[in-house]
Amino acid sequence: MEAGIDVPLDDRSGEQGVAVDRRDLSMLPKAHLHLHFTGSMSHRTLLQVAEACGEPVDAVAGAPAFATDATTARGWARFQRRYDLARRVVRSEAAMRTIVRCAAVDEAAEGSRRLEIQVDPTSYAPWVGGLQAALEIVLDEARAASRDTGVQIGVIVAASRMRHPLDARTLARLASRYAGQGPGEVVAFGLNADEHHGDTTRFEGAFRIADRAGLPSVPHGGELRGPEHIRTVLDYLHPTRLGHGVRAAEDPVLLDLLVERSVALEVCPVSNVQLGVYCTTGDVPLRTLVDAGAQVALGADDPLLFGARLVDQYRVARDVLGFTDAELAGLARASLRASTAPEADKQRWLAEVDDWLAAPASRELLAS
Repeated sequence: MEAGIDVPLDDRSGEQGVAVDRRDLSMLPKAHLHLHFTGSMSHRTLLQVAEACGEPVDAVAGAPAFATDATTARGWARFQRRYDLARRVVRSEAAMRTIVRCAAVDEAAEGSRRLEIQVDPTSYAPWVGGLQAALEIVLDEARAASRDTGVQIGVIVAASRMRHPLDARTLARLASRYAGQGPGEVVAFGLNADEHHGDTTRFEGAFRIADRAGLPSVPHGGELRGPEHIRTVLDYLHPTRLGHGVRAAEDPVLLDLLVERSVALEVCPVSNVQLGVYCTTGDVPLRTLVDAGAQVALGADDPLLFGARLVDQYRVARDVLGFTDAELAGLARASLRASTAPEADKQRWLAEVDDWLAAPASRELLAS
């Protein structure tokens, strides 16, 4: 288990171990709907990209343990500093292609059938000839990596709350030109960065532009700020999925509204803890959300900074929050249904989830 993830302990004292039936979570078909472009890198990929651009590793990471000392990295300010340090080495077409390619390989190893990776091309545009060129590089490599790995990759163009809403409109127009459902197409439009910055209502125009092109709305909301901000996002940005949304658990009426409107929640338990939203993964109200009928798609957010990938989130659900294999299969189904993939692909993958659950489980001995 990576550092920074709660390691569950069996509380039955006096036993040498407990035998349980467990299926391999890396074989569970699933969709990954909440993964940021630069943050998708493993530490190994970061070093590869940094070396290629001649950036000293210490200047990028602060220390070789960049992705393994996350227990001390709570709070948005430190997270943003580290993200910016990593992003500054992504300054070539080759680096951008490496990130997409490595993300696809990592997702294939974890059983993902669909990846919807989120990118703001603004950060990379100066190095590759502009916004359009930056986005086209990501889309082109997404098509190639989808073909080579079998993981279907769609791209979410996301604006930043830290920039002017007019910049978001520019990105929405750009995203609209490449809208579609398939690999190497823009599949949705989002809004990210610290929820405390920017006036959410002023981004409504950008989302209207994206909506006219048929792009679903997938903004962040309900992590650093609570239910009142989720209501603002609902009223002005009309999401089909909500990035995080975990704090809807604090307001049962709001949670019922999300269920009624079929707004899926992209819940990232490990990053919730690393950013100080909850003290431990045991405090993440995943059970509350699921029991209320919410569609929940687990996500890794930024594995580079939080030291945990997608399967780790499922392990938290199983080992810390007590989800059974049948319930984990339910989470995987919800992620597939909430994706923007073509319906025929969803149905094929859903059948594969059924096959995973029907297969015999392996006997494992858990330490007491």
